Amino acid sequence: MVIGVVGAVVQVVLVVVGAPLLVGLMRQVRARMEGRVGAGVLQPWRDLRKLLRKEPIAPHGTGWVFRAAPLLLAATAVVVASVVPLVTTASPLDGAADLFAVTALLALGSVALALGGLDTGTAFGGMGASREVTVLALVEPTILVSVFALSVRVGSTNLGAIVESTVADPMSVISPASLLAAVALAVVTIAETGRIPVDNPSTHLELTMIHEAMVLEYSGPDLALIEWASAIRLSVLLGLLAGLFAPWGIATAGAGLGALALAAVLAVVKIALLGTLLAAGEVFMAKLRLFRIPELLAGSFLMALLAVAASFFLA
Repeated sequence: MVIGVVGAVVQVVLVVVGAPLLVGLMRQVRARMEGRVGAGVLQPWRDLRKLLRKEPIAPHGTGWVFRAAPLLLAATAVVVASVVPLVTTASPLDGAADLFAVTALLALGSVALALGGLDTGTAFGGMGASREVTVLALVEPTILVSVFALSVRVGSTNLGAIVESTVADPMSVISPASLLAAVALAVVTIAETGRIPVDNPSTHLELTMIHEAMVLEYSGPDLALIEWASAIRLSVLLGLLAGLFAPWGIATAGAGLGALALAAVLAVVKIALLGTLLAAGEVFMAKLRLFRIPELLAGSFLMALLAVAASFFLA
């Protein structure tokens, strides 16, 4: 139990502190590959510090929904970071590390931000919220179905149990069900975090904005909270992808402090490597047209369904 508590604390600290650094690393990778110097890995933390010093300004006519959205988005992101098995599967919150609970928390944060965009009453806010909900309606079922395909052989939807099963049977990673689920989960991770080709996190063109359109009216600490929470969600989803399909090194029940420290280092390396690969891939990809995004997400959902079928018929 002590190791579980320490592991949960380590996970939260790593994600809370390291999430902006991951965003900085990805920006730096893109800058270098595009022939630019880049602002440095620490720039996101400098931006957050600058935003925290500014005065929060709320548009006229907005209510408590607009003000509560950043808090709810950040709170759900931190809770997910504490229950998802990134460093250890022996967590005191293991009962909450259920596939359906984690997916619901991610959806709750997205819905809160969409409602905050709608509460402004602006055309951009409503446009971004409608696009976000459209993507959400296709992303969340794919997350559920793809991870459910992995849970069939375990007999449990607990994420820690799924990871421990993969650690005990490493060859299961190369099964058809796991490969299909990995591709589906990778696609929806890109969509959920607003990366190219689904969304461009650095765009300010109204015809292409999804996430940015919902946060245009936020400023100061509220905007800092949103940017910080978005970085946490990116880190957690990349960590979940690494934990489900490359869980080697994760501390399991009965592990010592040495194993926990090694697992923390390996988790940082895995997430940084996935972030680097994602940033490098974005250099060679263009953003999809808005009406082509549902086709991409529908294809990922189909692969998730095939993964479930394969897990039953090829077990």
